[in-house]
Amino acid sequence: MSHTDYYTLLGVDRRASADEIKKAYRRLAVKHHPDKNPNDPGAEATFKKISEAYAVLSDPEKRQQYDMYGSTGFQQRYSQEDIFRNFDFSDIFREFGFGGSGFSSFFGNNSRKGSSRFHQAPAKGQDRIYRLPLTLREIAEGTQKTLSFSIQDKNEQLQVRIPKGMLPGKKIRLAGKGDPAGFGGEPGDLYIQASLVPDPIFRHEGQDLYMDHSIRLTEALLGTRIRVPTLDGSELEVNIAPGTPHKTRMRIPGRGLPVMQRPQEKGDLFINVFIDMPKTLSAEQKNLVENLKDTGI
Repeated sequence: MSHTDYYTLLGVDRRASADEIKKAYRRLAVKHHPDKNPNDPGAEATFKKISEAYAVLSDPEKRQQYDMYGSTGFQQRYSQEDIFRNFDFSDIFREFGFGGSGFSSFFGNNSRKGSSRFHQAPAKGQDRIYRLPLTLREIAEGTQKTLSFSIQDKNEQLQVRIPKGMLPGKKIRLAGKGDPAGFGGEPGDLYIQASLVPDPIFRHEGQDLYMDHSIRLTEALLGTRIRVPTLDGSELEVNIAPGTPHKTRMRIPGRGLPVMQRPQEKGDLFINVFIDMPKTLSAEQKNLVENLKDTGI
């Protein structure tokens, strides 16, 4: 199929809702369905293109992958059979009053419930999930990984690019890299799911990073400047104002983790400032504190 942008094909904005996408497809399908255009040899090709666009953009997972990789990258990962697999156009067509006429000739055996004339496709192979440990730095910067796994007693290695912002729970799909199927069926898919390697300094909540930093009592009273680490290995200088209370939370915008689908957008870094209270005082320190007490501090 052509790599024409799916949003452009349906005439919708990239932020369009599921209902807006369905309405756009409904309008175009009624206009271009071959049953409605028997004398137009180009109607079937147009109809197949808009149907492919709808099959992708109406599926949240496929739409996410399309938005992430773009038209060319998506087509490299998904065959047309992947796009239409398990997609049920028949209910939509009944809404339009088309029935199942000619359906199998448009999409072969890839759609579900499309026509009683379809031959049942061989069962697909089992999907697999590969849980990949990632550090916060790898999540922040993206990385290349070599995956090693076994399929039917065969050791496999696979190079994969991990996009920025792939937080725990997020996953990417590699079509056809799962278990093989018998009787000529399509192999299953491999889903790579991130898991987090604990970090000694940072914690995360979504795209936001959190860290703790302790200062002395005198620094809290008089103010100071501190240096804090970042995920890229550099340091930031942060101003601590005089009179900063214990457990103050400071926010550094844009120093968190990137959003997976929009890596130019980043979360924030939050610094929890703790005042390190001494448990014991020397005689000199105690005398100085007594003098401070007399001044009203």
